[in-house]
Amino acid sequence: MDINVALQMRMIDAVETVKHTNPMAGSVTNSVTMNFVANAQLAIGGSAAMVYLADEAVAIAQAGGASYLNFGTFEPFYAQTFPQMAQALCDAQKPWVIDPVGIGIGGLRTQILAEFKAYKPSIIRGNASEMIALAALWELDAGLAKANVRGVDAQDTVEEARLAAISLARWTGGAVAVSGERDLITDGHYLVRSTGGSHFMSKITGAGCSLGGVMAVYATASTPFVAAVTGAAVYNLAGERAGREASGPASFQERFLDHLYQATAQDIAAQPLDIEELV
Repeated sequence: MDINVALQMRMIDAVETVKHTNPMAGSVTNSVTMNFVANAQLAIGGSAAMVYLADEAVAIAQAGGASYLNFGTFEPFYAQTFPQMAQALCDAQKPWVIDPVGIGIGGLRTQILAEFKAYKPSIIRGNASEMIALAALWELDAGLAKANVRGVDAQDTVEEARLAAISLARWTGGAVAVSGERDLITDGHYLVRSTGGSHFMSKITGAGCSLGGVMAVYATASTPFVAAVTGAAVYNLAGERAGREASGPASFQERFLDHLYQATAQDIAAQPLDIEELV
């Protein structure tokens, strides 16, 4: 079967399964964007649970179908929460998504991200600079360029993160999603580019964070690669549709959630994808 058709069929199955089963994907996420993350997960048909403390994070990891760990607005007690949650997810063999927001800003954040190399997250989602920085931190390829990280903003292009993304995916055995004007998603064997979205996505807080939460929901119903591609596709579709209707960032955010909710499995699978087989 053609790879494009096979991927579309698996995307449709993932979307329909989520809509029919309402799976929970718990999160320890950025306090600035927590509300948007939860609303996006609910809009696509999932269930959200937001926690901070280590024992609660372990309980959510065990109870949910997948989990999302976001390193934004880092708190000191995450030194216990993140490693314990990662260990619980690995022990239970549950899929999980990390977003290495702010990598390189502080010592504790960087230390925990370094430790996550051994846990091998199912999906890593972030901007180009974060992917380059994480691959360098994990010492996955001596030829990687130095990342240009400025807070939570990317200073590198998506294509400049290609090698880092492939290296990360091949190490984890999962998927890596690099967000930008043209998203790049890879499992180390195939590389997908997904287009769409809106310029308003850079004018609201939480577009990237909520995408990680949505990918976690889809990971309850499919492989990491299919979940990541499906998440990128529905975001680009909803962004396009919302952008045509919105008069500014506030109306865009409202319409974006509506279009996440309204998107059908067939709509999402029909979103343009450029698929490349890697050697």
